[in-house]
Amino acid sequence: MSELLAISPLDGRYKEKIKELDEYFSEYALIKYRVMIEIEWLIHLSKEPKIKEVRKISKNEASILISLYKNFSPKDAQLVKNIEKKTNHDVKAVEYFIKKKLKGSSLKDISEFTHFACTSEDINNLSYGLMIKESLNNIIIPTLNKICDEIKLKAKKYASIPMLARTHGQSASPTTVGKEFANFYSRISQQIQKLKSIEIWGKMNGAVGNFNAHIISYPEIDWISSTKQFIEKLGLKQNLFTTQIEPHSFMAEIFDNLRRINSILIDLSQDMWLYISMNYFTQKVVSSEVGSSTMPHKVNPIDFENAEGNLGMANSILNHLSTKLLISRLQRDLSDSTVLRNIGSTFGYSLLAYKSLLKGLNKIDVNINVIKTDLKNSYEILSEPIQIILKKCGIEGAYEKLKKFSRGKKLTKKDIVQFISGLNIPKDEKKKLLELTPESYIGLANYLAKNIESLINQ
Repeated sequence: MSELLAISPLDGRYKEKIKELDEYFSEYALIKYRVMIEIEWLIHLSKEPKIKEVRKISKNEASILISLYKNFSPKDAQLVKNIEKKTNHDVKAVEYFIKKKLKGSSLKDISEFTHFACTSEDINNLSYGLMIKESLNNIIIPTLNKICDEIKLKAKKYASIPMLARTHGQSASPTTVGKEFANFYSRISQQIQKLKSIEIWGKMNGAVGNFNAHIISYPEIDWISSTKQFIEKLGLKQNLFTTQIEPHSFMAEIFDNLRRINSILIDLSQDMWLYISMNYFTQKVVSSEVGSSTMPHKVNPIDFENAEGNLGMANSILNHLSTKLLISRLQRDLSDSTVLRNIGSTFGYSLLAYKSLLKGLNKIDVNINVIKTDLKNSYEILSEPIQIILKKCGIEGAYEKLKKFSRGKKLTKKDIVQFISGLNIPKDEKKKLLELTPESYIGLANYLAKNIESLINQ
């Protein structure tokens, strides 16, 4: 089907930009993960000596089984979808697909143990757990790390460049360009570490979570231990206390964490947009690109705008996922099933935004002349250090004196020097203030930006 006919921009306009997620969240991917869980469960059962009805399979037979998911193709997925048209049940279609594949092989005698003692959610929850885990580890977190690396690079590169800060949109005590990047690096990197620490859980305990079918068929088996071994082999952690569904608490943690990261990145995107609009940052010009259909001079900050918009889209879905998935009527209802299918969309919008943000960050550079001019024209910001020194020297009403002198006014260097010269304070303190400029009043900003990694990890 032509991408021009796609309803979602993720499957149309932006498909090529996020195609690496196809292996994790497409319909094909979901079916493939389900086939893998079913096959691995059958292999696991064959290794249980107390299940005499399932013989031990040979290495060659195990290879045949594993190849069913290792070599799983879109054509195979379509065969499953064709079966689903008859069963009207997606997981049962997977079971029938596997049985059909085993029918003409030496494994035909154990094929009936495909999906043994399982409810569909035993297969689904493990599939989604692996889809989330592997997409985070292979795509999302590495991309976020690239953003962090770029921000850290700019934090150190621009650590010593003084910049007028703005609080409430008004001129405030100076910072450095690098320190402002360092702030974002700290915030994002901490959240990434929290994201990586979240454990992903899974269940394999039957229709209502009590191993009913397992115990009635083979009561002599320690099913808690057996399924724990199976789940942990997949790289997940066993959850024993479930209804028919794994309760998705870990998903809510992940989605809430991603939402926090995305919100921080929205903050970054908006700040970059503002700095560009103030001409603090310039953007690399690509000769073939057009900034406006009517204004030829424009170089718009579209990468940061696209990032902001798509991060918002991702967060709206993440918010619904993290609240809805914790709720299921009694032992289960099906409302989570259709919602889970949108995990790919939220990861897609997030990845799209991360790539836009990276592109934008790689296109900007500091406009030092504009930044310096702004500082030189903002001597009124030195009212803070002057009043602090007056307080230190015991001058009564220090704040009030500076408020009267500076509030709402645009002061020059001459105004500041004249005011300081008339102060009755010790010579060394007066000398310190007279030597002070907006460019030099940056506190530890330079040090903090240059040593960001060691300071975060101390």
